[in-house]
Amino acid sequence: MTAAGRGVLVTGASRGLGRALATAFAANGDRVAVHYGSREENARETLRSLPGDGHVLVGGDVSDPAGAARVADAADDGLGGVDVLVNNAAVNDAHPPLSTSYEEFAELWQRHVAVNLTAPALLAHRVAGRMVERAAGGRIVNVGSRGAFRGEPDYPAYGATKAGLHALGQSLAVALAPHGIAVASVAPGFIETERVAHRLSGAEGEAIRAQSPFGRVATPDEIAAAVLWLASDAAQWASGTVLDMNGASYLRT
Repeated sequence: MTAAGRGVLVTGASRGLGRALATAFAANGDRVAVHYGSREENARETLRSLPGDGHVLVGGDVSDPAGAARVADAADDGLGGVDVLVNNAAVNDAHPPLSTSYEEFAELWQRHVAVNLTAPALLAHRVAGRMVERAAGGRIVNVGSRGAFRGEPDYPAYGATKAGLHALGQSLAVALAPHGIAVASVAPGFIETERVAHRLSGAEGEAIRAQSPFGRVATPDEIAAAVLWLASDAAQWASGTVLDMNGASYLRT
């Protein structure tokens, strides 16, 4: 695996952090598979905006085992091999335990598990298998969350699945290291993206920004820069790590 010119699959790359991730890798000279679940036009906008050549668009429901396999295979075929997998796609729908009906709570819990935890595991299995066949090493970076550590009372399935994602990454780091594949995770705090823009206005926005002593939230580019480094040759010894990226808004021991 070389430092640039790699094949990179970024899931959930239609907008927000996913778009920033795709852009960072493309600017690094890599070829990017821009994945989308339902926002095809947004994903095409991402694809058109990327610098460089050789990028491809890949659609599919990664929460479905067959869909995850198709996405991984399409990216592998389109890029001539996936050297880096970035598991970014996620759902984060509110479901406070005491004010959400049992039926809705069960449905949302299963959805979070399928998208936030099972899909990354299946994609990693599929992609790592191809990496091992090529005997060229590789990188897997998971986008987790500080919510895995601090608790998310209104989003308990989100916090739980992100904790599981961190644990998955550490297990894979041990399993795949003998094949030259490094696996790491980032744990961001609040990120300023289109999806949560409505929460950053008024009193709620002030309270969210005040969580960090810097008095602001992260930009997508800041998180993308960390992921780009974790996927680099220089970061192999960081395999197994969970890198906090929350502006000192939550400190764990």
